[in-house]
Amino acid sequence: MRGTLAKATEDRPMAGIALTLFAYLVFSCLDASAKWLALAGLPILQLGFMRYAIHSVLSIAMVARQRGGWSSFGSDRMGLVVLRGVLLMTSTLCNFVAIQYIPLTLTATIMFSAPIIVTALSGPILGEKVGPWRWGAIFAGFIGVLVAIRPFDVDFHWAAFVSLAGAAAFSGYQLLTRMLAGKISEDTMQLYSGMVGTLALLPFAVMIWENPTAPLDWTLLFVIGFFGWFGHGMLTRAYGYAPASALTPFSYSMLLFLGIWSFAIFDTPPTRDVLIGAAIVISAGLMIWVRERNAAAVRRMKAPAAPPLHGG
Repeated sequence: MRGTLAKATEDRPMAGIALTLFAYLVFSCLDASAKWLALAGLPILQLGFMRYAIHSVLSIAMVARQRGGWSSFGSDRMGLVVLRGVLLMTSTLCNFVAIQYIPLTLTATIMFSAPIIVTALSGPILGEKVGPWRWGAIFAGFIGVLVAIRPFDVDFHWAAFVSLAGAAAFSGYQLLTRMLAGKISEDTMQLYSGMVGTLALLPFAVMIWENPTAPLDWTLLFVIGFFGWFGHGMLTRAYGYAPASALTPFSYSMLLFLGIWSFAIFDTPPTRDVLIGAAIVISAGLMIWVRERNAAAVRRMKAPAAPPLHGG
């Protein structure tokens, strides 16, 4: 295993919370920018390529500044690292397709079902025990998604299924992140998640490339990659200041940010069904978070105490 693994968490929870909120504000700007460009007629594969190409350029620049350079970014688990990048790219493309047709608040509500999917799959894939409370939360979470997307309503749009596919891909990405945590450095995962998307989408971007017609569109086309890279960097730094158990609830701030952009930029306030579904999904996610935090506390209490240190 090579690369620098994550540093020990510092006890600065307020700094971690502030960075988490800022990271999700940046992610909401990414989604709003991508929707704007998609509605302007730019191809989705071109947007996906720019999202990851700029991410890769910035990551490579960071690698060049580090001692050891590329030699520090190898891994004996490269297959899983690449698969993780493919799943993240798939999630991004599905999200970019969906936001052309359905409101940002709905795509965000569906995407926040990802932690619920992860919990459902953590038993068979990671061997983690999922008790009745968390299974209840999983069931409630999927009810919330159904309420939000209204699959049997006359206004139902097929893009909701694309958004669900994106949430499923993002769940796989999160599962692989948990599997690789502590084994692969965060910098290595950040680098390859950008490079996989860039190399996979480059041929398509070349074939279908369309130049934006407005200066704002040119700016946003380059900025979406920066938003992705910068948001992930802020989130990584936040986890260096406070544990994930303390920061997870603040991820739901993205729904608020997207609600603001959806109304202010695209004149589409969230519907009653989306608000109700989002409330159910958030409640289910918070229930899972509470149970996992309590289970972690019990494991710490049962762990054997470290032997006392003796001078010599």
